Amino acid sequence: MTTQARCSCGQLTLEVMGDPTRVSVCHCLACQRRTGSAFGVQARFARDQVRIAGCSTQYTRAGNSGQAITFHFCPGCGTTVHWQLANHPDFITVAVGAFADPTFSAPKFSVYESRRYPWVCIEGPVQRES
Repeated sequence: MTTQARCSCGQLTLEVMGDPTRVSVCHCLACQRRTGSAFGVQARFARDQVRIAGCSTQYTRAGNSGQAITFHFCPGCGTTVHWQLANHPDFITVAVGAFADPTFSAPKFSVYESRRYPWVCIEGPVQRES
């Protein structure tokens, strides 16, 4: 199965083959700021499952774990579409919202739960980490 993720204007696209190795929700403060929402939702794919087309601007910051994260966003519309974690170089992480598919796999992990807004409820069998 092949799916496509893209930015709001369509300039930066990812073609993804197969299923993600991990789908998670992140409640860290940096993801809240990055998304402008209460949390970020991401899917991790093996690098060889992903084809990237278009231009991106990069921003690197240290994650809560101390590892570097390099975000790629569209220079035109500003949408963050994908990123790489320094400690997982063989994977590309994609913003689930960039797929614009309400049938996308539900998250199995919820991280930085200590920073979760109290009105956010992630249902189902989910591994939770503080």
